[in-house]
Amino acid sequence: MSSHREAPGISKDPVADNTDTYAFVSPDAPDSVTIISNYVPLEAPFGGPNFFEFGDDVLYEIHIDNDADGVPEITYQFLFETRVANPNTFLYNTGQILSIGSANWNRKQFYSVTRVVNGQSRVLASGLACPPCNIGPASTPNYSELGRAGVHRLASGESVFAGQRLEGFYVDLGAIFDLGDLRPFQNLHIVPLPAAPGVNASQDFNVHSIALRIPKTMLTMDGSNPTNPASATSVIGVWAAASRRKAEVREIGNGMSHESGPWVQVSRLGNPLINEVIIPMGKKDYWNSQPAQNDSQFASYVAHPELAKLLPVLYPGVFPNLAGLTAARADLLAILLTGIPSGIIPGFQNYTGATQADQLRLNMAIPPASKPSPLGIIGGDLAGFPNGRRVFDDVVSIELRAIAGATYPLVATYTPDGAAGLLTDGLTSTATRYQSSFPYLATPASGYQTEPLH
Repeated sequence: MSSHREAPGISKDPVADNTDTYAFVSPDAPDSVTIISNYVPLEAPFGGPNFFEFGDDVLYEIHIDNDADGVPEITYQFLFETRVANPNTFLYNTGQILSIGSANWNRKQFYSVTRVVNGQSRVLASGLACPPCNIGPASTPNYSELGRAGVHRLASGESVFAGQRLEGFYVDLGAIFDLGDLRPFQNLHIVPLPAAPGVNASQDFNVHSIALRIPKTMLTMDGSNPTNPASATSVIGVWAAASRRKAEVREIGNGMSHESGPWVQVSRLGNPLINEVIIPMGKKDYWNSQPAQNDSQFASYVAHPELAKLLPVLYPGVFPNLAGLTAARADLLAILLTGIPSGIIPGFQNYTGATQADQLRLNMAIPPASKPSPLGIIGGDLAGFPNGRRVFDDVVSIELRAIAGATYPLVATYTPDGAAGLLTDGLTSTATRYQSSFPYLATPASGYQTEPLH
């Protein structure tokens, strides 16, 4: 999945696993930008008795680079605290949870938000309440209201939410990792099967989301309101990360442990799927540990992606032009590591200069689309991926087509194979649900399912 269990080390540490990052101009508040960072992959709704939550021992961060150096000028930090009312029961809740402060919720989570600007820290709020997990109709009968109560407006101007949401990333995970047999095209696969619709592997699974809605004037380097898409000040780079203390000591015989030392980054994510399918297995954990401004060391994997070499093998005769393409992929380097310069796509740029860094690059001067396309820029919608990333963007299809060569004519003379512009795992944004207001990801699936997970 986008960055779900994408590296050997972080796959064993789900509360610190940054699964998806989103950044987009808020459609219902276009003077602001929404940034969402998801953690804890593949949460089965029936997660009791120990339902999913953020880690009290993890530092969660959202980074913003507004001067194109690959280093964050603005960072939002989140620390969580779990408070257990009654440790002498096994129950997550002892009755119905009808409000976010209900005494029946036995294991509440609270958090603080700190804004760091050029190294100067300011705590914006503390003791903010998360909503509980969606247990089921007997325990959380009005979960939508609990979710709304988890949205907090900060005195500094931001809105924030932290809690469980429905997974918004849709992907046919089973097909992709079964030798890339994309179901709509599997009749052309090296192991041919009848073509079939895609299957959303993440349907009805949940995640834990940290969402921020921030006024644009708080994100630009000069405090201006970005209105000119051609201006460098209109572009920001966004990524998220998670860190743990350097040392952990476990006590003998009592189940207790203690953390100490500086924070050490263990997970990060800007663009979807980059560590998943671009970085080789032996470098994945190392990639997670590195600051974004050091990503030039991984540029060769972006310039010569392994998947581009595999597609002609997996689909014999379907990608003859891709099979002969040996040049460095300047299009992928731009999309993933530097942003797209002016002059390539009319009316658009999200270029952040020569520093190569994995970031979602968002041109904040481009307004939300009146008729958005999940295919983003390749679908004629300049407000979508890779101009930031909206929750419903079909990043799997976009990146499959880009890797297959559909975007290479933007930077060089090249005729893509016909299939390059059609590749998809067979899913669209209708494979899941969203909501029209902040935090945009929908009410999570409950642990009491009226239908089996599928």
